[in-house]
Formats: sequence, C-alpha cells, structure tokens
Amino acid sequence: MGNSQLLKELGKIVANDALLHNKEDVKPYECDGLSAYRELPMVVVLPDTIEQVQAILQLCHRLDVPVVARGAGTGLSGGAVPHKEGVLLSLAKFKQIIHIDQNRRIAVVQPGVRNLAISEAVKPYGLYYAPDPSSQIACTIGGNVAENSGGVHCLKYGLTVHNIQRIKLITIEGELLTIGGDGLDSAGFDLLALITGSEGMLGVIVEVTVKLLPIPERAQVILAAYDDIEKAGEAVGNIISAGIIPAGLEMMDKLAIQAAEDFVHAGYPTDAEAILLCEVDGTNAEVSEHILKVREIFKASGATEVRTAKDEAERLIFWKGRKAAFPAVGRIAPDYYCMDGTIPRKQLPYVLKTISVLSAEYDLAVANVFHAGDGNLHPLILYDANNPGELERTEEFGGKILQLCVDVGGTITGEHGVGIEKINQMCVQFNSEELTQFHAVKFAFDTKGLLNPGKAVPTLHRCAEFGAMHVHKGKLPFPELERF
Repeated sequence: MGNSQLLKELGKIVANDALLHNKEDVKPYECDGLSAYRELPMVVVLPDTIEQVQAILQLCHRLDVPVVARGAGTGLSGGAVPHKEGVLLSLAKFKQIIHIDQNRRIAVVQPGVRNLAISEAVKPYGLYYAPDPSSQIACTIGGNVAENSGGVHCLKYGLTVHNIQRIKLITIEGELLTIGGDGLDSAGFDLLALITGSEGMLGVIVEVTVKLLPIPERAQVILAAYDDIEKAGEAVGNIISAGIIPAGLEMMDKLAIQAAEDFVHAGYPTDAEAILLCEVDGTNAEVSEHILKVREIFKASGATEVRTAKDEAERLIFWKGRKAAFPAVGRIAPDYYCMDGTIPRKQLPYVLKTISVLSAEYDLAVANVFHAGDGNLHPLILYDANNPGELERTEEFGGKILQLCVDVGGTITGEHGVGIEKINQMCVQFNSEELTQFHAVKFAFDTKGLLNPGKAVPTLHRCAEFGAMHVHKGKLPFPELERF
C-alpha cells in the first residue's frame, strides 16, 4: 500500500490533527535521547483511546506496516528511532492517572504519565513511587516499563519490574491483554517480567498498575570524597558486605563532580577524584544507627572528607547534583555518548582503572556517573561529532566498555535497553542458542516482526558478520564469537 492510501486508512481512525506526515511535522520524532541515530518516520499517529490504538495496530498488521511505539523519547539506546517505512505510534496523549488506591498502595496510570508525576500525586497519602531515573521529571511510565528503568534508589527498592503489578498490552493484531493481577504474585509464567524491558517488541502498553511505598520516616545522605577512584570503588563493596543496604549508593568521578558543581552548586568538593553519595532511610532509630556505620566505613576506606547532610534541603541538593550530572556534562563538550553496562560490585576498581586506560588510548575524556551500589555504570564519553571520524571512534570505545562489562561477569545494559546502540554487543553476551530463543519469544507475540523491527535482538547473520569483522581486526579477542 502506498503512503497516500495508508494515510487515508489512518484518517478513518484518528482526527486529522492526530496524523502527521509532512517533513517539518515528523522531524521532532526522528530520534530519542541518543541523537546519533536518526530516521524520519513515514507517518506519526497520536491516538487518544485504547480503541484507536487497537484499530491502528490491526490496520498495520493487515498491511504489513512496521510500528514503533514512542513515549517521551528520553531513552538513550535508540529504541524509539522510527522506521522509515512505518508508523510512529506516539502515546503522548495517554497521560491520565486513572485511579489511586491508598489502602492497597497502588496507582493505575496511563503510559504517558511522567515518572515524577506519580509520586507528586500520591504524596498527600504519604506514599511514593520508588523507581526514579535521572530523567524522571520528563520520562514516562510506559517508557520505564519498556526499558525496565531504575534510578538512584534501585539498589534497595528495585527496578521497574519490581514495582509494577499489572499492565494492559495491545498486540500487533489488536488484541487487548491484561498481564499480572491484583495480587502481589500469580501462578504460571512470569509474563509481567517478560514484557518489562521488552523495548516495544512484544506489544504496546496502554495501562500500568504501579506499586506504591510509604514515604520513609527519615532519609539522610552522606557524602564521602576520595583522592583515588579505586578506593571509592572498594568502599562500595565494604558497605554492602557490612550488611547495610542503602536506599541509594552513587559514585561520580572528578570530571562529573566539577561539571555538576558548576551547574547546580551542590557543594561538592571539586578537588576530589571521586565522591560517593550514600542515602539510608527508614525509622529514625535505624537511620541513626546506619549513618554512624557508614561514616566509619567511609573513613576506614580512605575517604578524605565525610559530610552528612544537615537537613532535608541539603539532602535534596546533594541528589540534585547527581541527577543533573548528565545535562551538566553536556555543558563541557559539544557531544557525549552515555554508556550503560552493569558489573559485579567487586569488579568496580578494576573496571574503572581499565576505562581510564581506554580513555587515554582513544584520546577521549570520560565522566563516570553511576549507580555504584548495583554496579550499573554510566560512563559519559565526551566527543565532538563535527570532527571527522570522532563519532566512530567514540562508538568503538563505547563498545570496548560494554565488552569489558561482559568480560568481568556483567551485562551490556542495566536500564537503558539495547535498542540500536548495543545490538552488536548482544552478539558478545549471548550465544546462538540464546539468541534463537529470543527470536522465538518475539515470534510468539509478533509473527510478522512488525513491532520495533531491527532493535534489541540481532539476527544470527548479523552476529556472524560482526564477529568476523572484529576478529579479523584483532579488536575483539572473545572466542565466543567463533560459534556463530
């Protein structure tokens, strides 16, 4: 079917102003937060009812038209990059908080509701929603489910998958499914966990029931400064091994500290090589006990300065600096490439040292900002895309970091997803049998492969080409690639 006929059919489903196809109208949808990858969609559709989404998907399934669902577009892996011959399905109008049940501690929300808006809405009931990505002021809950987002408090309270109870999902054939239920657990296959983190490849989410938690009686943050980033990495393991599970445990290196301080003025020590932010929460008694223990651990691990937030205002400004680190780093370089890999905590010192060596090798500065408590790294590689070949060198450097994560027993993503960005590194982490199983799951939900095609799971042919190319160059000494 031609473009004009598709537009005619879509025009029977949504109003004219909900159908965008002129170049200047679809241009804002050409990429997500990873702007290195761009593609103009053939058409953008903005439905505002579940019935309209069903009809759009049924039409696309009948006509074999690819569909890419999009939330706020804050993702960082190219997962929402449009298909040039497909429909970009925006869920921006699905932004209602449908129901709040303070007794059962749940909220039923549409996928376009902002992450932070949930906590703001339930605060009068003494509740909040725990996952808090740095982009929580803008990112939407549907995107959080698609990428299984976390945030600074994921160490104690878990990722999105641990904080949702039920979703409503529309298949590519237009069937509305309810996955999960009212209970805290259910028998059978854990389809809720399967959908969470599936990056829009299995269905389109139109409703999410999230779990809410009581606001802790008290929360307090300790800032520790170090003159050696490896000492800071060792301190992370010392805290966990002491039996303390902080609400948040974050690390920033010198470059990130200086950028955040210039931007937010959080009072960070700019001469430190690294800082740790450790938050403990709970009752007054347990917070007081844990604060003292954490202070002792920080000092014993070689901290040059240990500072406890004196009040709620200082606690918030400490976190504001950390959450503003990404935009802050954006002020000191024309471009940056935000990586996302996860490693065992005990490997933090080694991995940080290796990233430093790679930084010198590629002549590209790196600002390290990450969820140290659960080993989720976010190295920000600074570069200038205007310099010929620099983007390609940056991507190669980023690939080395992800391969390093796998090499030490970790994974290529913690919360940003695979999307387009890490699809080659999937060939490093998973073998052919595992990738075949991934494709089988995809086929069970989407037999024609129309939902977000070309993302997240590589074909075996692609992996064979990737492996042959890199082994030939001698840049990927991973014997696993030989199996393709």
